[in-house]
Amino acid sequence: MVKKMSTLDLSGSKKRKRNNNERVLFKFKNFGEQGFPTEFIGCNFDQNVKLLLEFAQQENGSIWSFQLEVHRHPPMHVFLFVVEEQVELSLNPHCKHCQYIGWGNNLMCNKKYHFLLPSKDTIGACVEGGGGQKYKYKTDSNNIIGGEIIKSKLNLIEIEGHMMHGVFHSNGFGHLLCVNGSLETPTSSDLPGHSIMDFWDRLCIGLRARKVSLRDISTKKGMDLRLLNTLAYGEPWFGRWGYKFGRGSFGVTQETYQNAINALQNMPLALLAHHHVGIININEILIVLSRYQMLSGHSLVTLCDAFHFMLELKSRIPKENNNLTSCYPGLLVDTTCRWSPKRVEMAIRVVVEALKRAELRWVSRQEVRDAARAYIGDTGLLDFVLKSLGNHIVGKYLVRRCLNPVTKVLEYCLEDISKAFPKQDQGFRVNDSKGKQQYKITWVQLMKDIYFLYNNILKEHKGLMSNYTGVFATIPTASRIILDTKYFLKEYKGVSKGVSEPDSRIETDKSKIYCAIMLATNDGFGVEEKVMTPFECFLMRNDVTFDELKIEVEKTFGDMYLGLRNFTTRSINNLMSPISGIELVFNVMKPGSKIVLGGVIMSNNDDININGGIFEGIKNNIIVDCICGTKDEDGERMICCDICEVWQHTRCVNIPNHEAISDIFLCNKCEQDILQFPSLP
Repeated sequence: MVKKMSTLDLSGSKKRKRNNNERVLFKFKNFGEQGFPTEFIGCNFDQNVKLLLEFAQQENGSIWSFQLEVHRHPPMHVFLFVVEEQVELSLNPHCKHCQYIGWGNNLMCNKKYHFLLPSKDTIGACVEGGGGQKYKYKTDSNNIIGGEIIKSKLNLIEIEGHMMHGVFHSNGFGHLLCVNGSLETPTSSDLPGHSIMDFWDRLCIGLRARKVSLRDISTKKGMDLRLLNTLAYGEPWFGRWGYKFGRGSFGVTQETYQNAINALQNMPLALLAHHHVGIININEILIVLSRYQMLSGHSLVTLCDAFHFMLELKSRIPKENNNLTSCYPGLLVDTTCRWSPKRVEMAIRVVVEALKRAELRWVSRQEVRDAARAYIGDTGLLDFVLKSLGNHIVGKYLVRRCLNPVTKVLEYCLEDISKAFPKQDQGFRVNDSKGKQQYKITWVQLMKDIYFLYNNILKEHKGLMSNYTGVFATIPTASRIILDTKYFLKEYKGVSKGVSEPDSRIETDKSKIYCAIMLATNDGFGVEEKVMTPFECFLMRNDVTFDELKIEVEKTFGDMYLGLRNFTTRSINNLMSPISGIELVFNVMKPGSKIVLGGVIMSNNDDININGGIFEGIKNNIIVDCICGTKDEDGERMICCDICEVWQHTRCVNIPNHEAISDIFLCNKCEQDILQFPSLP
């Protein structure tokens, strides 16, 4: 069943071909799901793209478009453009995105497919007048950006500012290049970022993508969101859709990345008060944290607790100047408590007065208990109050309780939080009819507080990092490791091992077989046989012979990969015994089995070194050997030594990013070697 939509609701229509003069309106919210607009029954990505494009409006030989309805009231439509790029004709045939994520050794595909959602600003730059098909971008304010024909494929691909731009190689490996959606509550003319990501994920699943990478460098108000979200949730924002650690820059490994996350998330807030020497704005930091300790209603123990709670609040408070009200009843006495509320209240006052005399310093539980016993003889009541008071508010004070990390003894401290809520937040507290305390916070104040804590706890301040001592020295190091992890990837279900998921809707007289290509490669140190492609699914007749399979494999892989156009099969490498070419495949192999076909690339001299430019990564024979441990290009700025010609990160050799690179550069090793030269007489 194929479901499609026009200006009338045709979501239940039977499958039918679209004629060339008809532009169909599809629904944005389910585009890419099975049946919307097609059943994705192809064995691999390339076949499913062709199935999808049958329902598109073809603009010219290599550009297609879909008109998508986001919502009807008010009306909002967006366009999805699909651009086919012939790699052989491209100005940049090699893929730097593959190089940076670690796929540089993948064979170069013949085609790339770009999927683009132009924004209101970029769609005007993508089209021009001239008497062709009109494009209208409608919003609730009836703002229409019109054009009549696509200017050029190159213009559409290279222009920046699209709402979404993703690119796939024809073997199913892809890269999400940009997502520019609204992160806050969107207006009716905006697409929120999560809706764009849902749309992209549906496309990847429907088309049967293998692996998709992205580079997360998103920021907001000077804050790196991958650091903020990773601290609060243990993963970047894109982690909600299954994107995980792909590759770290500056030698960061997955293990060091995870250790950095754990260290930062588990940093105890209590240590801010115990070890605050040298930390800037410590009093302001404690006031801000106290504000959200009050609002939370439960103990915020770690940095993760604080930032997680604040980001969750951010999603609940409207951006308009509305207040979030949190009722906090303070210390409540359970009805089964054997002491009356009056006695409990008296004991609380005695404990608070004892802590006041400590002049806001941390004192042990025993010390507080001994001071209170002069007024309260019931030790059971004192123990109950001391246990219940931890991180509760009494009047204008927050009674903090934590375990001293050195002595392992419970300690208490009284913190004045009367300044926790500025005047613009309508005061510190008010009492409702039930006597409960209410605290209010605005969206603007919340954003200021998030930025303040980020800037004063997480952000590196040159010249001030040496002030962090003890366990707090971990913060800048862990933050830098997380920031140095920008590349994330997702392996899609069913293709995580390079094999497409079997489809139950196959013809009964055909079966699936999975094939890959093995080539003899020359790396300069000798000839090595290596499987060069992921396994591709082939749907073959049940009576197919090995000779027929070889012909189909050579054609399919030749159409898919630039370097395999002249590939000739010589052997089937993973069979236990030799077989005849006329023997039936499914008499020897079970349906769904994997076959590795070995062969050669035919050329004029039959002796080809395939490392000469058919891989996605650029084989320019440069040597990367940075002091951080990096041995390959990772997308960061590098500099080459003028003597040994080894490349290193500019950051690792203490050249700031804003500083120009000098005409002559010597690495530390070559510089030391020169200093050891004997001086001239």
